[in-house]
Amino acid sequence: MGRHGFRWLAAALAAVVVMGGAAAASAGRAGSAPLSFRIAFPSALRPGPVTGRLFVIVAPTASPEPRLQADLGGVTDTVPFWGTDVTGMRPGRPVTLTDTPAVYGYPFTRLRQLRAGDYWVQALLNVYTVFHRSDGSVVALHLPCGDGNDLFVSPGNLVSSPVRVHLDPAAGGTIDLTLTRALPQLQPVPPGGTCQQGNPPDSVHVKHIKILSRLLTRFWGHKMYLGADVLLPAGYGNPGNAGLRYPVIWNQTHFPFANPFGFTEHGTDAFSRWWLSRSAPRVIIAEIRHENPYFDDSYAVNSANLGPYGDAITKELMPAVGRAFRIINARWARTVTGGSTGGWEALAQQVYYPALYSGAWVFYPDPVDFHYFQVPDIYADPNAYLNLHAFVQVPRPAARLTSGDTIWTTAQENHWELALGDHGRSGLGQWDIWQAVYGPQGPGGYPAPIWDKVTGAIHHTVAQAWLPKDIDHYLHANWAKAGPLLTGRIHFFVGTEDTFFLNDAVQLLQQQTASLTGPRARFTFQYGLNQPHGWSPYTPQQLITIMARYMAAHASHGATSTQWLPPGAALPATPGTYQLTPPTKR
Repeated sequence: MGRHGFRWLAAALAAVVVMGGAAAASAGRAGSAPLSFRIAFPSALRPGPVTGRLFVIVAPTASPEPRLQADLGGVTDTVPFWGTDVTGMRPGRPVTLTDTPAVYGYPFTRLRQLRAGDYWVQALLNVYTVFHRSDGSVVALHLPCGDGNDLFVSPGNLVSSPVRVHLDPAAGGTIDLTLTRALPQLQPVPPGGTCQQGNPPDSVHVKHIKILSRLLTRFWGHKMYLGADVLLPAGYGNPGNAGLRYPVIWNQTHFPFANPFGFTEHGTDAFSRWWLSRSAPRVIIAEIRHENPYFDDSYAVNSANLGPYGDAITKELMPAVGRAFRIINARWARTVTGGSTGGWEALAQQVYYPALYSGAWVFYPDPVDFHYFQVPDIYADPNAYLNLHAFVQVPRPAARLTSGDTIWTTAQENHWELALGDHGRSGLGQWDIWQAVYGPQGPGGYPAPIWDKVTGAIHHTVAQAWLPKDIDHYLHANWAKAGPLLTGRIHFFVGTEDTFFLNDAVQLLQQQTASLTGPRARFTFQYGLNQPHGWSPYTPQQLITIMARYMAAHASHGATSTQWLPPGAALPATPGTYQLTPPTKR
């Protein structure tokens, strides 16, 4: 991972005052008022009050804009930024962001930790929507618009022009910044519609559908939409195929910014050429767009904090896709796959809706047993950030290289999320969305914290409430009913050196489910020796062929696959499997 090199300049220059995007120098002295940023926006930009989170971002260079350097940097390579909540911020009335406990930053918690130097400075206001939900809670969260809930680029958020200033916390001084523009739309919006109704443009083989979800709208007290990107097979539009229906592969992923499997019309890449060739099975591939006020996707299950996304996807969106396209409406003709977050979603959809799908191919999924919640055991460990010994506290890693070197720690990632938004409102944070999906509501209607976000002390009462979303636990608790529908239908793939330690939970689930009987689980597990996150033994072409042939083998009596599974769709050779001895539960 590349690192931004900071150009720390120690010269004692004057503090700078910035008004409306122009900078002017003024003297600052040690012992004067602390370094502060005074931020405002004009009524011409927003005529009414705004609730949200206000940021100041500082960067050593002007290109790209500081907000984009924070966006691309992530946990390890971000430039410094600080944020604070604002409620009813009015046009023309500045809000001061200064060195107080209410202002939280990353990688420097407090403004006073910034080294003196010359920086490019930019302010950003992440605009919240106030939701009056059906459960009686009133919560303020950002509503994304085709951006995957990325606050640094989300349409409608307010930003200032970057300006170059000298900052010295020891000298103090006040910097005035004016928010001058709203970030633009990222997707075309229908005439008279809202940005939540936007869709990418269609092409010959890629179509987009967006529906208003009745279930989610009722829960959130606000119009909520679900979408899908649909990849059609070659020949779908030919008049001679008008009566032909196709099996469907649901590919679970994060918010998709590209077409399924990266397909492009007239593309020269291997997948695009193969998809339109005679060798590709004639199946439909669909990906879900379910960005929401907490993250770029919903994890495709019902939850206390996000609402009935599982039901909305399976009972509203999937039937709508089936009506819009010629899909075979049968279990044998419906499979699901995905990797990472999409891997957990593929597994969860198969497990929580076992009669809906005929099989799941699950790649390097998010934690499937919370005894290995990446590294911490949320049920037994006292602290998520530290491995506590009698005289030593060892930081827990959250990401690693295959060499074993730590990329970042669990504490660092959580503190980055906290700077982006309190109450689990980072929008970009993996730990925040897990907390929102897996756990109950807490004070004020926001997710109940699984641990203290600053110290990492685990709340074990909350952890017990996570059990229904612990898939290993759920399988054991519900096997008598779900087992006959799941036996032999789930296939796992993960590297033994998964970047985020996700192999540990998969190995534990393998051990645990091996004891299931009546019927036996018969799940399959393949491990890539010394492979990181993202490992797969198959190319997309091979995986789609395997899943298509699986559906053909499970087709209902009388169904024929000759039209959608051409002779050229040969089954690839099965890769070698590296068998592991699963770890014992800690």
